[in-house]
Amino acid sequence: MSKNYTGSNSPLITTEPYKEIPSNIYVESVSDISHQLDGSENNGGIQPFLANETAPTLSVADAIAQMLENLGVSYAFGVAGGAMASLWGALSNSTIEVLNFRHEAGAAFAATEAYFANNRPTVVFTTAGPGITNSLTGLFAARGEGAKVILLSACTSAPQRGRWAIQETSTYTLPSGGIFTPGALFNYAITIESAAQLPQIFRKLALALAQPGGFVAHLSIPTAVQTSLVEDIALPQLDVSPFAMTASKEAIAKSVELLSSGPFAIWVGFGARDAADEIRQLAEKTGAAVMCSPRGKGIFPEDHPQFVGVTGLGGHASVLTYMEEQLPLRTLVLGTRLGEPTSFWSSALVPKGGFVHVDIDPEVPGVAYPHVETFAVRSDIKSFVQELLQQLPDAPHSPMSLPHPEHKAIEPLLDVDYPVRPEVLMAAIQKIIVEGSDAIVMAECGNSFTWSTHLLQFAQANRYRVSTGVGAMGHAVTGVLGAALANNGKAVGIVGDGAMLMNNEISTAVKHKIPAIWIVLNDARYNMCHQGMKILGLKGADATIPPTNFAMIARGMGAEAIVVVRESDIEAALEQAIASTVPFLIDVVIDADRPAPSGGRNKSLAAQGIKSNSAKNSVKQVSFPMI
Repeated sequence: MSKNYTGSNSPLITTEPYKEIPSNIYVESVSDISHQLDGSENNGGIQPFLANETAPTLSVADAIAQMLENLGVSYAFGVAGGAMASLWGALSNSTIEVLNFRHEAGAAFAATEAYFANNRPTVVFTTAGPGITNSLTGLFAARGEGAKVILLSACTSAPQRGRWAIQETSTYTLPSGGIFTPGALFNYAITIESAAQLPQIFRKLALALAQPGGFVAHLSIPTAVQTSLVEDIALPQLDVSPFAMTASKEAIAKSVELLSSGPFAIWVGFGARDAADEIRQLAEKTGAAVMCSPRGKGIFPEDHPQFVGVTGLGGHASVLTYMEEQLPLRTLVLGTRLGEPTSFWSSALVPKGGFVHVDIDPEVPGVAYPHVETFAVRSDIKSFVQELLQQLPDAPHSPMSLPHPEHKAIEPLLDVDYPVRPEVLMAAIQKIIVEGSDAIVMAECGNSFTWSTHLLQFAQANRYRVSTGVGAMGHAVTGVLGAALANNGKAVGIVGDGAMLMNNEISTAVKHKIPAIWIVLNDARYNMCHQGMKILGLKGADATIPPTNFAMIARGMGAEAIVVVRESDIEAALEQAIASTVPFLIDVVIDADRPAPSGGRNKSLAAQGIKSNSAKNSVKQVSFPMI
């Protein structure tokens, strides 16, 4: 589906094959990029050039498309509109694969998951006004998850601003702060008013995309500027020198000293996903127990004898059993913020000697547990663990017997086998999807998250994806398209009926022949809310949904689909979905009254002193994920 660009006889930007930017490149911050460019003899390693003495002409839209190609962008996800017609056309005539979605938020979620599937930056494109605002939740999630995504949007041209243009996008209709400027949402944001801005913008994007961690940018291009010509402008050729992101010798030495002074545990987060081999070697070398965040599942094999469980939301009580019975002196934290979904800020997870906390973001260590002794190390996880492997001594003896995640036996049914118990569904997914294929598995927020995180077991990194920051409904429902596309294979979304009704992209998957699979936990409820209210003893709130036949909806859009109401039919349905070459939906009617896994969460809450009380006006309000 890729295309060759033909918009210029002699493009100003080279079209060399994309070379992956080294993962160890680091720039202090976007604001620091200009310092690296100003006064630098070679402009930070990015050399401008002109193809000829007399530069040919091309439009700003064409130039942007070529620049994105050189940045390694393969996919652009979005919803088109008249205000960005020229930009849409330029993208469509480039080598970038353009996918037209049904909603901009779904496009942004898909772009996020495509990045995590192939580690290449992605593009979201929107028209003016509602196109931008519709995309913001997905882009907020991209920022929170640490993806590299560039938003291209249209905005109203300067002469028409304030005159009530169709879908006017200007300071008259939208706040510029935070949407068109850097801040909490965008690492970098700018409105392109002239072609002369393009070289500097390209330099900033190239340098920022080369640094570790996430980067979300917004380029807003007025409609008239998109068609303006680029003449006699030196557009840069990408040639980024790596910026080292390794810990100092002093930090390594101090870490070795602290970790050598007694038994330690390893707490693995999503930021450590590229260091799976090294972390396993470190654990086996030192005998350390290993636990992980929900997003960190599979980085350390969950079937390994030194794995004690998942922490936080949907986690395992075995972690707290370990901390109670074999409390380590310290915990080495690798690539996790230790936020509420990972730790519930539980004091039961704090070792006697505190944390050695490693992250590329200097603001992360200590933020979740500000009163706990924490030695902060700013470093790429892989390089840091490699140093530890060289300097830490081997464990003097075999590791102690450790607790492991509980696996409760599923009781056989004596009479009917419907509706489907969620734990039976998860066992079938484990067998057919996790162990029987190489598909990426994603879980939606809500009870889909807790059932999947608690019961599924992964032995490889980068096969399980959940969102623990924003946790938006619709993330996995639509993100599964980006994961399948960029993975060039199957991706499975385990989702709730509420999320499926909110924002699905079945039609998009059919249009682009993306082999996504949806497994819908159909219980006619927002069930985390329903069960949470019941546990809190709060009555009167309605979390029910009219029963929906999702298989009928999917087939109506052109996908294959099947309804499963009996437990005996689950495995056959999953096998059929995996064998299919087209989008496939499995509508599973589940037992809505089965309580979602809460052993680890309830034990954590007990440690925090939170109790449920149904007496009027005496309930301590907590968020449902904490119940």
